[in-house]
Amino acid sequence: MATTNDLKNGMVLNIDGQLWQVVEFQHVKPGKGPAFVRTKLKNVESGKNVDKTFNAGTKVETATVDKRTWQYLYNDGTSFVFMDGTTFEQLEVGPEIVGDAADFMLENLDVIIAMNEGRVLYVELPASVELTITYTEPGVMGDSATGRTKPATLETGAEIQVPLFIENGEKIKVDTREGGSYQSRVKS
Repeated sequence: MATTNDLKNGMVLNIDGQLWQVVEFQHVKPGKGPAFVRTKLKNVESGKNVDKTFNAGTKVETATVDKRTWQYLYNDGTSFVFMDGTTFEQLEVGPEIVGDAADFMLENLDVIIAMNEGRVLYVELPASVELTITYTEPGVMGDSATGRTKPATLETGAEIQVPLFIENGEKIKVDTREGGSYQSRVKS
Protein backbone atom coordinates (compact mmCIF):
# COMPACT_ATOMS: atom_id res chain seq x y z
CA MET A 1 0.00 0.00 0.00
CA ALA A 2 1.05 3.54 -0.70
CA THR A 3 -0.63 6.92 -0.76
CA THR A 4 -1.22 9.22 -3.69
CA ASN A 5 1.61 11.39 -2.31
CA ASP A 6 4.06 8.52 -3.11
CA LEU A 7 3.12 8.23 -6.80
CA LYS A 8 5.94 8.11 -9.37
CA ASN A 9 5.93 7.73 -13.15
CA GLY A 10 6.13 4.05 -14.10
CA MET A 11 4.64 2.83 -10.79
CA VAL A 12 2.00 0.10 -11.22
CA LEU A 13 -1.22 0.30 -9.21
CA ASN A 14 -3.83 -2.38 -8.59
CA ILE A 15 -7.20 -0.65 -8.99
CA ASP A 16 -10.34 -2.81 -8.85
CA GLY A 17 -8.32 -5.94 -9.73
CA GLN A 18 -6.73 -4.39 -12.83
CA LEU A 19 -3.13 -3.24 -13.19
CA TRP A 20 -2.60 0.40 -14.19
CA GLN A 21 0.77 2.08 -14.82
CA VAL A 22 1.19 5.74 -13.85
CA VAL A 23 2.08 7.62 -17.05
CA GLU A 24 2.05 11.06 -15.44
CA PHE A 25 0.70 12.69 -12.32
CA GLN A 26 0.26 16.18 -10.92
CA HIS A 27 -0.38 17.32 -7.35
CA VAL A 28 -2.91 20.17 -7.36
CA LYS A 29 -3.63 22.51 -4.45
CA PRO A 30 -6.52 24.75 -5.45
CA GLY A 31 -7.22 28.01 -3.64
CA LYS A 32 -10.43 26.57 -2.23
CA GLY A 33 -11.04 22.99 -1.23
CA PRO A 34 -8.74 20.06 -0.51
CA ALA A 35 -5.66 19.12 -2.51
CA PHE A 36 -5.93 16.34 -5.09
CA VAL A 37 -3.76 14.33 -7.46
CA ARG A 38 -4.57 14.27 -11.19
CA THR A 39 -3.15 11.19 -12.95
CA LYS A 40 -2.98 9.66 -16.40
CA LEU A 41 -3.02 5.86 -16.11
CA LYS A 42 -2.39 3.18 -18.74
CA ASN A 43 -3.94 -0.27 -18.41
CA VAL A 44 -0.99 -2.68 -18.45
CA GLU A 45 -2.86 -5.42 -20.30
CA SER A 46 -5.10 -3.56 -22.76
CA GLY A 47 -2.98 -0.42 -23.27
CA LYS A 48 -6.04 1.81 -22.70
CA ASN A 49 -5.31 5.26 -21.20
CA VAL A 50 -7.58 6.94 -18.65
CA ASP A 51 -7.46 10.09 -16.55
CA LYS A 52 -8.20 9.57 -12.87
CA THR A 53 -8.29 12.02 -9.98
CA PHE A 54 -7.54 11.00 -6.39
CA ASN A 55 -7.88 13.01 -3.17
CA ALA A 56 -4.45 13.85 -1.74
CA GLY A 57 -3.28 11.22 0.76
CA THR A 58 -5.69 8.52 -0.47
CA LYS A 59 -4.33 4.99 -0.04
CA VAL A 60 -3.70 3.10 -3.29
CA GLU A 61 -2.65 -0.51 -3.71
CA THR A 62 0.63 -0.97 -5.55
CA ALA A 63 1.48 -4.04 -7.62
CA THR A 64 4.91 -5.65 -7.83
CA VAL A 65 6.08 -5.82 -11.43
CA ASP A 66 9.27 -7.75 -12.11
CA LYS A 67 11.07 -6.49 -15.23
CA ARG A 68 13.91 -8.69 -16.47
CA THR A 69 15.94 -8.92 -19.64
CA TRP A 70 15.19 -11.98 -21.76
CA GLN A 71 16.62 -13.07 -25.10
CA TYR A 72 14.18 -13.82 -27.93
CA LEU A 73 14.97 -17.28 -29.30
CA TYR A 74 12.31 -18.22 -31.87
CA ASN A 75 8.63 -18.41 -32.77
CA ASP A 76 7.38 -22.01 -32.75
CA GLY A 77 4.18 -21.13 -34.62
CA THR A 78 1.95 -20.86 -31.57
CA SER A 79 4.08 -18.81 -29.16
CA PHE A 80 7.29 -16.83 -28.87
CA VAL A 81 10.09 -18.45 -26.88
CA PHE A 82 12.42 -16.34 -24.70
CA MET A 83 15.40 -17.32 -22.53
CA ASP A 84 16.74 -15.72 -19.34
CA GLY A 85 20.45 -15.06 -19.94
CA THR A 86 21.48 -15.85 -16.36
CA THR A 87 19.36 -18.87 -15.40
CA PHE A 88 18.79 -20.20 -18.95
CA GLU A 89 15.12 -20.64 -18.04
CA GLN A 90 12.84 -20.60 -21.09
CA LEU A 91 9.51 -18.80 -21.27
CA GLU A 92 6.75 -19.14 -23.86
CA VAL A 93 4.69 -16.01 -24.50
CA GLY A 94 1.53 -15.93 -26.62
CA PRO A 95 1.21 -13.66 -29.67
CA GLU A 96 -1.61 -11.69 -28.03
CA ILE A 97 0.84 -10.48 -25.34
CA VAL A 98 3.79 -9.90 -27.72
CA GLY A 99 1.50 -7.93 -30.05
CA ASP A 100 3.12 -5.49 -32.51
CA ALA A 101 6.56 -6.08 -30.96
CA ALA A 102 6.75 -9.20 -33.15
CA ASP A 103 7.16 -6.93 -36.20
CA PHE A 104 10.60 -5.84 -34.99
CA MET A 105 11.98 -8.91 -33.19
CA LEU A 106 14.86 -10.91 -34.65
CA GLU A 107 16.30 -14.00 -33.01
CA ASN A 108 18.80 -13.24 -30.20
CA LEU A 109 17.32 -9.77 -29.54
CA ASP A 110 17.34 -8.76 -25.86
CA VAL A 111 13.91 -7.55 -24.68
CA ILE A 112 12.43 -6.65 -21.32
CA ILE A 113 9.55 -8.81 -20.11
CA ALA A 114 7.35 -7.47 -17.31
CA MET A 115 5.73 -10.04 -15.04
CA ASN A 116 3.33 -9.85 -12.11
CA GLU A 117 2.95 -12.91 -9.87
CA GLY A 118 4.32 -15.22 -12.58
CA ARG A 119 2.02 -13.82 -15.28
CA VAL A 120 3.55 -12.08 -18.32
CA LEU A 121 2.12 -8.57 -18.72
CA TYR A 122 3.97 -7.20 -21.75
CA VAL A 123 7.13 -7.38 -23.86
CA GLU A 124 9.15 -4.17 -24.18
CA LEU A 125 11.56 -3.75 -27.09
CA PRO A 126 14.68 -1.58 -27.09
CA ALA A 127 13.95 1.99 -28.29
CA SER A 128 15.45 1.13 -31.68
CA VAL A 129 16.55 -1.97 -33.59
CA GLU A 130 18.68 -2.51 -36.69
CA LEU A 131 16.93 -4.39 -39.50
CA THR A 132 17.67 -5.11 -43.16
CA ILE A 133 15.37 -4.04 -46.02
CA THR A 134 14.33 -7.13 -48.00
CA TYR A 135 12.24 -5.35 -50.61
CA THR A 136 11.50 -1.80 -51.67
CA GLU A 137 10.80 -0.16 -55.03
CA PRO A 138 13.79 1.67 -56.51
CA GLY A 139 13.75 5.45 -56.05
CA VAL A 140 13.42 7.65 -59.12
CA MET A 141 16.35 9.98 -59.80
CA GLY A 142 15.52 13.55 -58.71
CA ASP A 143 12.68 12.60 -56.33
CA SER A 144 14.85 12.52 -53.20
CA ALA A 145 14.86 16.30 -52.66
CA THR A 146 11.18 16.39 -51.68
CA GLY A 147 11.46 14.22 -48.52
CA ARG A 148 8.86 11.77 -49.76
CA THR A 149 8.70 8.18 -48.53
CA LYS A 150 7.95 4.76 -49.97
CA PRO A 151 6.95 1.42 -48.41
CA ALA A 152 9.71 -1.06 -47.57
CA THR A 153 9.52 -4.63 -46.26
CA LEU A 154 11.87 -5.50 -43.37
CA GLU A 155 13.51 -8.88 -42.77
CA THR A 156 10.90 -9.56 -40.08
CA GLY A 157 8.10 -9.16 -42.64
CA ALA A 158 6.87 -5.82 -41.28
CA GLU A 159 6.33 -2.92 -43.66
CA ILE A 160 7.36 0.66 -42.82
CA GLN A 161 7.81 3.93 -44.72
CA VAL A 162 11.40 4.86 -45.67
CA PRO A 163 12.96 7.74 -47.63
CA LEU A 164 13.23 7.28 -51.41
CA PHE A 165 17.05 6.85 -51.35
CA ILE A 166 16.90 3.59 -49.32
CA GLU A 167 17.60 0.47 -51.41
CA ASN A 168 17.16 -3.31 -51.09
CA GLY A 169 19.65 -4.97 -48.73
CA GLU A 170 20.42 -1.80 -46.74
CA LYS A 171 20.49 -2.00 -42.95
CA ILE A 172 18.45 0.70 -41.22
CA LYS A 173 17.68 1.77 -37.67
CA VAL A 174 13.97 1.52 -36.81
CA ASP A 175 12.28 3.31 -33.91
CA THR A 176 10.17 0.59 -32.24
CA ARG A 177 7.90 2.96 -30.31
CA GLU A 178 4.58 4.08 -31.80
CA GLY A 179 4.40 1.32 -34.41
CA GLY A 180 7.89 1.64 -35.90
CA SER A 181 9.39 4.35 -38.07
CA TYR A 182 12.61 4.90 -40.03
CA GLN A 183 15.39 6.63 -38.04
CA SER A 184 18.58 6.36 -40.10
CA ARG A 185 20.87 4.20 -42.17
CA VAL A 186 23.28 1.97 -40.28
CA LYS A 187 26.91 2.64 -41.16
CA SER A 188 28.63 -0.64 -42.06
